[in-house]
Amino acid sequence: MTRGGQPKNKMEDDERRCIVSREAQPRQGLIRFVVGPDGTLVPDLAEKLPGRGIWATSDRAVLEEAVNKRLFAKAARQDVTIPDGYVDLIERGLADRVVHLISLARKAGQAVCGFEKVKNWLTDEHAKVLLQASDGSERGKGKLKTPEGGRWFGLLTSAELGLAFGRESVIHGALAGGGLSKRIVEDAERLKGVRETDGGERSTGKGKTTK
Repeated sequence: MTRGGQPKNKMEDDERRCIVSREAQPRQGLIRFVVGPDGTLVPDLAEKLPGRGIWATSDRAVLEEAVNKRLFAKAARQDVTIPDGYVDLIERGLADRVVHLISLARKAGQAVCGFEKVKNWLTDEHAKVLLQASDGSERGKGKLKTPEGGRWFGLLTSAELGLAFGRESVIHGALAGGGLSKRIVEDAERLKGVRETDGGERSTGKGKTTK
């Protein structure tokens, strides 16, 4: 309920205003920042840190504009310290978070890797998300199709996927459905906006494409 006694609009509650575009957007597509006690701007990727949140769209160009135009300081109404290469730091933080969440999914039996295991999950319709290394062979990756009604991500390198699965290198991975996979997809979407890749579109089971 709102203070006036009216029911709270869940959609509005899930939206935040980007400090660059000044438009309200679903929070899943934005990154929350807070100013630490020492005045350093901290990306709150888990959205759990205390303090007043400052929100910006998870897009490299938007974040660079926010830094270059000192929009974080303006939103915080105080001077803030922003390390050099800040957007690259955000990218690495998002990548680490996605790797960590995939690792949790693997330990919970909700993720597999390796061509044959992934192929079997796709055939059995157990897979909801197809993960493939950005530096893997396009010919090899093209042999696996995005799950029907599911998602495909080719953001992580083979070394990053390997880290998630406890191996030196992984090209193919898959996620089952569930809350953990939902969190991985949301963070992978954020990473997609910040990470500069040459990843193209992928075919789904019915000729549709997803990026």
